[in-house]
Amino acid sequence: MIAAISAFVADLTRPRTVAGMSLRPLAVGLAVPGLVKPGLAVFSAAFGWRDVPVDAFADGELPVALGHDVRSAGEAELAYGADADDALYLPIGTGIAGAVVLSGSLYGGTSGWAGQIGHIPVHPGGLPCPCGQRGCLAAYASAAGIAARCGEASAEEVVRRAASGEVVAVRVWDEAVEALALALATYTMVLDPSVIVIGGGLSLAGDALVTPLRERLAARLSFRHSPEVRVSALGTDAGLLGAGLLGWRAVGDQG
Repeated sequence: MIAAISAFVADLTRPRTVAGMSLRPLAVGLAVPGLVKPGLAVFSAAFGWRDVPVDAFADGELPVALGHDVRSAGEAELAYGADADDALYLPIGTGIAGAVVLSGSLYGGTSGWAGQIGHIPVHPGGLPCPCGQRGCLAAYASAAGIAARCGEASAEEVVRRAASGEVVAVRVWDEAVEALALALATYTMVLDPSVIVIGGGLSLAGDALVTPLRERLAARLSFRHSPEVRVSALGTDAGLLGAGLLGWRAVGDQG
């Protein structure tokens, strides 16, 4: 994985001719999953790496800014999408993690782990998760988890099967929505967001996801109003835009 990213970054650095002009990138923004600290990809359950320095991804010709994928996407959402001071941006794809926005600013926590909602235990002792725990939200409600539980290559196919009434798909989809509602009710009770923005590949399910999720979440918040739940206006481009913002910041840091 590191070699593939490094090769891609090297390809980006090549000058290109556009409309008769020679253009070359000024910096690279790189958004990766897991725990990220300045200049260091500390840990990723998805890739299995630990303590990878930013220099491993580039040859030093261009400044490279390293950021957390979800937090970077959340920054793009703040800049171009959701207009809220207290919000949760929740991309759902291979895994689940959230960008926590408090008083208009992204919050990373003491050591950068804030927003790891995908590893909230929704069924203690339940299905195994790649993180090493059992019963995590991601095992039930990530796009990868949903697809795996139905023996499909994608969650999109599970949504299609569920819409046609196929019993196993209906059960898996129902359990995914219920697990999400449970985790988001806990988040809402603790941090009281005004809006929850669903992004990532699973957001493409649209009303098939958002409508029952709103209903389940409201039912678990009986004594208070539920926050607004909506699909990201940026869609699956949020992470790319966030990486672009990282790159712009790297240019600024270089003066």
